Amino acid sequence: MSHFSQIKTQLRNLVSLQTALTDLGIDWKSGPCPVRGYRGQTINAEIAIEQENGYDIGFRWNGNEYELVADLQYWQQPISVDRFLNKVTQRYAFQTVLNETAKQGFQVAEQQKNDDGSIRLVVQRWRG
Repeated sequence: MSHFSQIKTQLRNLVSLQTALTDLGIDWKSGPCPVRGYRGQTINAEIAIEQENGYDIGFRWNGNEYELVADLQYWQQPISVDRFLNKVTQRYAFQTVLNETAKQGFQVAEQQKNDDGSIRLVVQRWRG
């Protein structure tokens, strides 16, 4: 019986997810690669994040989104699973906004991190 938990997300763009993890200073490996769990069990994922305890965190495409896969009994991050996913999701949304606005010819004019953790972005486009 598998000990892996699958947690649904709204993450659908692999490049934005990879960039978000990098922005957060998280070391990750690009897959497909095995995510290690209880008693040597593995599950393949598109992104693997190794933990010092030998158990990994992964993001696996389920046909609709990149779900987080991990044996939560061996979660070894300084923050909770929910907080981890919230931080990744915020950076993912930030990257998605940057990518989409750049495609439309906008540039970031101002970026501000607020006390509540939110990010304020001002984008502009010059018309000639």
